[in-house]
Amino acid sequence: MATIEERHTKSGKVRYRALVRRRGHSPQSSTFERKTDARRWAKGIEAAIDEGRHFKAAQSRKHTLAELIDVYIRDVLPRKPRSLELQRHQLLWWRQILGHHVLVNLGPGILASARDKLANQTLRDGRKRSPATINRYLAALSHVFTVAVREWEWMSDNPMRLVGKFPEPKGRVRHLSDPELARLLEACSGSRNPYLHTIVVLALSTGMRKTEMLTLQWKNIDLERGAAVLLDTKNGEARSVPISGFALELIRERHSRRSNESDFIFPSSVPSRPVDIRTAWETARAKAELVDFRFHDLRHSAASYLAMNGASPLDIAAVLGHKSLDMVKRYAHLSDQHTAGVVERMNEKIFGDEET
Repeated sequence: MATIEERHTKSGKVRYRALVRRRGHSPQSSTFERKTDARRWAKGIEAAIDEGRHFKAAQSRKHTLAELIDVYIRDVLPRKPRSLELQRHQLLWWRQILGHHVLVNLGPGILASARDKLANQTLRDGRKRSPATINRYLAALSHVFTVAVREWEWMSDNPMRLVGKFPEPKGRVRHLSDPELARLLEACSGSRNPYLHTIVVLALSTGMRKTEMLTLQWKNIDLERGAAVLLDTKNGEARSVPISGFALELIRERHSRRSNESDFIFPSSVPSRPVDIRTAWETARAKAELVDFRFHDLRHSAASYLAMNGASPLDIAAVLGHKSLDMVKRYAHLSDQHTAGVVERMNEKIFGDEET
């Protein structure tokens, strides 16, 4: 049974100290201004002990969010190399804003307030974070809490599950027009970066992601068959990507002039690292006068070209490496003309030139 002791402070105020003693557990105590609060707290501790939840509750009083994030970055993030740097940046933001809070005090209200601060914060370029970006920040911290609950027993529940996410707009489809394509390829050909033109051509002809291309090694390329085998992909499944035409010619040319110092197809000045094309890409994009166009839109352009040339959603999903067809539905309208042609040819085959 818990005991409630009435105490008096030096100023004469009354305080109530609740003390819970259970065999096999360390004594737990806390002081309150009201006796009813002391009794409620004691009952909660006793119930937690009976249900086996008390250990987690005790741990959540010992650790701050900063400590939790530090351990997560040290022990968990290295197992996520593709998202390591991005999630580290996101988690350090949470650490700066809420790191001083003890875990037991991190309720949905505090987290929602920080979420709104994240949304209203103005970045260096004058923009604010998009709803999708904010949701990625929330997801990063949510996984920290999940690990703390399931594996480390530092928390009894994930408070992020009660924090609402921002509605995200439907995925956009921004692809290059013929004049834009010509300007971009010309700008890339004149780039000081010797790899940019080949990388952009490869992106447009295969739909590969930037990271997939930059981390390509010669052992992943079959020049005879014309294919790249991607082992480390976003969805975690290996896939083979066909390379043909002009893109294959450029890769073969690169192979004929390759250096044995690096395994990467597009190495940096440090052979053990791939090239960084951010500056070269931004320069070429500006020179080509592309408006509202990101590097990832090269992937959208490749999918759009596939759709406009008769590829089915299954074909597009296979080439781009999507597990479901939901991601490729955005290109469906581009294949309307092809679909109409299929129906027309089917009718001609069945009914010939008969007139009704």
